[in-house]
Amino acid sequence: MTPTAGTDPAYLISRERLIDAPSDRIFEVLATPALHSVIDGSGTVRGEQPNGPARLSLGARFGMDMRIGASYKILNRVVEFEEGRRIAWRHFSAHVWRYTLEPRGESTLVREEWDGRQVRWRFIFRILGFTRRHPASIEATLGKLEDYMLQQRGAA
Repeated sequence: MTPTAGTDPAYLISRERLIDAPSDRIFEVLATPALHSVIDGSGTVRGEQPNGPARLSLGARFGMDMRIGASYKILNRVVEFEEGRRIAWRHFSAHVWRYTLEPRGESTLVREEWDGRQVRWRFIFRILGFTRRHPASIEATLGKLEDYMLQQRGAA
Protein backbone atom coordinates (compact mmCIF):
# COMPACT_ATOMS: atom_id res chain seq x y z
CA MET A 1 0.00 0.00 0.00
CA THR A 2 1.32 3.47 -0.89
CA PRO A 3 1.20 5.99 1.97
CA THR A 4 -1.12 8.94 1.42
CA ALA A 5 0.26 12.47 1.19
CA GLY A 6 1.56 13.68 4.51
CA THR A 7 2.05 10.30 6.17
CA ASP A 8 5.26 8.75 4.84
CA PRO A 9 8.01 9.34 7.45
CA ALA A 10 10.73 8.86 4.79
CA TYR A 11 9.84 12.33 3.56
CA LEU A 12 10.21 14.06 6.93
CA ILE A 13 13.88 14.29 7.80
CA SER A 14 14.68 15.94 11.10
CA ARG A 15 17.81 16.51 13.14
CA GLU A 16 18.44 18.60 16.23
CA ARG A 17 21.35 20.05 18.13
CA LEU A 18 21.71 21.89 21.43
CA ILE A 19 23.55 25.12 20.63
CA ASP A 20 25.10 27.30 23.29
CA ALA A 21 23.38 30.54 22.26
CA PRO A 22 20.07 32.23 23.05
CA SER A 23 17.18 31.45 20.71
CA ASP A 24 16.68 35.08 19.65
CA ARG A 25 20.26 35.30 18.32
CA ILE A 26 19.94 31.99 16.47
CA PHE A 27 16.58 33.02 15.03
CA GLU A 28 18.12 36.25 13.76
CA VAL A 29 20.60 34.21 11.70
CA LEU A 30 17.84 31.99 10.28
CA ALA A 31 15.67 35.02 9.44
CA THR A 32 18.54 36.68 7.53
CA PRO A 33 18.76 35.22 4.01
CA ALA A 34 22.23 36.71 3.46
CA LEU A 35 23.53 34.27 6.10
CA HIS A 36 21.96 31.13 4.63
CA SER A 37 24.99 30.40 2.45
CA VAL A 38 27.24 30.77 5.52
CA ILE A 39 25.43 28.05 7.47
CA ASP A 40 24.40 25.77 4.59
CA GLY A 41 25.81 22.29 5.08
CA SER A 42 24.64 20.90 1.75
CA GLY A 43 26.93 23.04 -0.38
CA THR A 44 24.02 24.05 -2.61
CA VAL A 45 23.23 27.59 -1.36
CA ARG A 46 25.48 30.13 -3.07
CA GLY A 47 26.24 33.80 -2.57
CA GLU A 48 25.31 36.28 0.09
CA GLN A 49 23.17 38.59 -2.03
CA PRO A 50 19.70 37.01 -2.03
CA ASN A 51 16.84 38.83 -3.71
CA GLY A 52 14.18 39.97 -1.28
CA PRO A 53 14.01 41.43 2.20
CA ALA A 54 17.04 41.66 4.47
CA ARG A 55 15.00 39.96 7.22
CA LEU A 56 12.29 37.39 6.70
CA SER A 57 8.71 37.50 7.96
CA LEU A 58 5.56 35.51 7.24
CA GLY A 59 4.78 35.56 3.52
CA ALA A 60 8.13 37.11 2.56
CA ARG A 61 9.57 35.99 -0.76
CA PHE A 62 13.29 35.66 -1.26
CA GLY A 63 15.45 34.31 -4.05
CA MET A 64 18.66 32.37 -3.62
CA ASP A 65 21.45 31.38 -5.96
CA MET A 66 21.81 27.61 -5.87
CA ARG A 67 23.96 24.90 -7.37
CA ILE A 68 23.25 21.20 -7.68
CA GLY A 69 25.34 20.21 -10.67
CA ALA A 70 24.37 23.39 -12.52
CA SER A 71 23.74 26.87 -11.15
CA TYR A 72 20.16 28.06 -10.85
CA LYS A 73 18.01 30.52 -8.91
CA ILE A 74 15.12 29.58 -6.65
CA LEU A 75 12.31 31.71 -5.22
CA ASN A 76 11.18 30.80 -1.70
CA ARG A 77 8.23 31.97 0.38
CA VAL A 78 8.09 31.99 4.18
CA VAL A 79 5.11 29.79 5.13
CA GLU A 80 5.56 29.51 8.91
CA PHE A 81 6.82 32.23 11.20
CA GLU A 82 6.77 32.62 14.95
CA GLU A 83 9.30 35.22 16.09
CA GLY A 84 12.18 33.58 17.94
CA ARG A 85 10.67 30.08 17.74
CA ARG A 86 9.81 28.85 14.22
CA ILE A 87 10.54 29.71 10.62
CA ALA A 88 9.89 27.70 7.48
CA TRP A 89 9.98 28.33 3.74
CA ARG A 90 9.23 26.50 0.55
CA HIS A 91 9.43 27.02 -3.19
CA PHE A 92 7.52 25.70 -6.21
CA SER A 93 8.02 22.03 -5.37
CA ALA A 94 6.16 22.49 -2.05
CA HIS A 95 8.69 20.77 0.20
CA VAL A 96 9.40 22.78 3.35
CA TRP A 97 12.62 23.66 5.16
CA ARG A 98 11.69 24.30 8.80
CA TYR A 99 13.61 25.40 11.88
CA THR A 100 12.15 25.27 15.37
CA LEU A 101 13.91 26.66 18.42
CA GLU A 102 13.36 25.63 22.04
CA PRO A 103 15.15 27.73 24.67
CA ARG A 104 17.01 25.62 27.23
CA GLY A 105 18.46 28.06 29.75
CA GLU A 106 21.30 29.90 28.02
CA SER A 107 21.27 27.35 25.18
CA THR A 108 18.75 26.47 22.47
CA LEU A 109 17.62 23.17 21.03
CA VAL A 110 17.55 23.78 17.27
CA ARG A 111 15.60 21.36 15.09
CA GLU A 112 15.91 21.50 11.33
CA GLU A 113 13.43 19.60 9.20
CA TRP A 114 13.08 18.88 5.52
CA ASP A 115 9.42 18.05 4.98
CA GLY A 116 8.43 16.61 1.63
CA ARG A 117 5.35 14.77 2.87
CA GLN A 118 2.88 17.06 1.08
CA VAL A 119 4.60 16.83 -2.31
CA ARG A 120 2.49 14.73 -4.68
CA TRP A 121 5.47 13.58 -6.74
CA ARG A 122 7.73 13.08 -3.69
CA PHE A 123 9.02 9.70 -4.93
CA ILE A 124 11.27 11.75 -7.26
CA PHE A 125 13.15 12.99 -4.15
CA ARG A 126 14.01 9.40 -3.30
CA ILE A 127 15.00 8.53 -6.88
CA LEU A 128 17.30 11.58 -7.05
CA GLY A 129 18.86 10.69 -3.67
CA PHE A 130 17.66 13.71 -1.70
CA THR A 131 16.16 11.61 1.09
CA ARG A 132 19.46 9.75 1.38
CA ARG A 133 21.65 12.90 1.41
CA HIS A 134 19.53 15.25 3.51
CA PRO A 135 20.31 13.77 6.95
CA ALA A 136 24.04 14.44 6.56
CA SER A 137 23.41 17.87 5.03
CA ILE A 138 21.14 18.86 7.91
CA GLU A 139 23.71 17.66 10.45
CA ALA A 140 26.37 19.73 8.65
CA THR A 141 24.10 22.80 8.61
CA LEU A 142 23.46 22.54 12.33
CA GLY A 143 27.21 22.21 12.90
CA LYS A 144 27.92 25.29 10.79
CA LEU A 145 25.18 27.20 12.60
CA GLU A 146 26.74 26.26 15.93
CA ASP A 147 30.21 27.31 14.69
CA TYR A 148 28.82 30.62 13.43
CA MET A 149 27.16 31.33 16.78
CA LEU A 150 30.41 30.55 18.62
CA GLN A 151 32.34 32.88 16.31
CA GLN A 152 29.82 35.66 16.88
CA ARG A 153 30.05 35.21 20.64
CA GLY A 154 33.85 35.41 20.42
CA ALA A 155 33.64 38.56 18.30
CA ALA A 156 31.30 40.31 20.75
